[in-house]
Amino acid sequence: MNNLFGNLPTVTKNLLIINIICFIGSMIFKQATTFFGVFYPDSPFFKIWQVITYMFMHGSFAHIFFNMFALVMFGGVIERILGPKKYLNYYLISGLGALVLQYGIQAIEVYNIAGTVRASQFLNFNFTSGMVSTNLPISKDQLDTLLSIYGTPLVGASGAIYGLLLAYGYLFPNAEIMLIFLPIPIKAKYFIPILIVIEIFLGFSNSGGSIAHLAHVGGALFGFILLKIWGIRRTNYY
Repeated sequence: MNNLFGNLPTVTKNLLIINIICFIGSMIFKQATTFFGVFYPDSPFFKIWQVITYMFMHGSFAHIFFNMFALVMFGGVIERILGPKKYLNYYLISGLGALVLQYGIQAIEVYNIAGTVRASQFLNFNFTSGMVSTNLPISKDQLDTLLSIYGTPLVGASGAIYGLLLAYGYLFPNAEIMLIFLPIPIKAKYFIPILIVIEIFLGFSNSGGSIAHLAHVGGALFGFILLKIWGIRRTNYY
């Protein structure tokens, strides 16, 4: 196992292994995503452990590949700087921060439709068919939005990964990054902010399909706040 993951430090290596195991498990047990992905807190499918376990679930091979590629690429160096315990806290809190922002956006959407952030009282779920109905005077598009919020789990380590990206860009602004799809080196101080701005644009323009772009922003935001609280200064590393 050590040869397989090279010189990755302990926490990063274990995070990688856990994510891979969970992904394989979700491919075998199809209900795993519903059980361990995280739902809106007012959803009948929500369980408290999901706020942590959702970070280790992924919806597709491409999803886990790019997240784990970023984990390996950036996580190790951040772990060596922060130390194992603080690094793990940073990773998990960035993931939780992503969820906080995602919940905030969802709560606004629910309130705009139902006049309350707890619309479950107006929704009737058919757990067998997966259908939902309501007696609220709303359009089909609005009902579909509620169904998506209440019935679709959020999965992925992306929020935590964006926390790592933010940390790397903050600590090593002049480091050059080579991208798979753009074989031209670009400094981290340009690449990371551009990436976050794109996520903000896609999030507010609803251009990203089922991807929770603003959750990514939440991960980066909480990561930045943590670095400031901990007094981690970039001048020590670049």
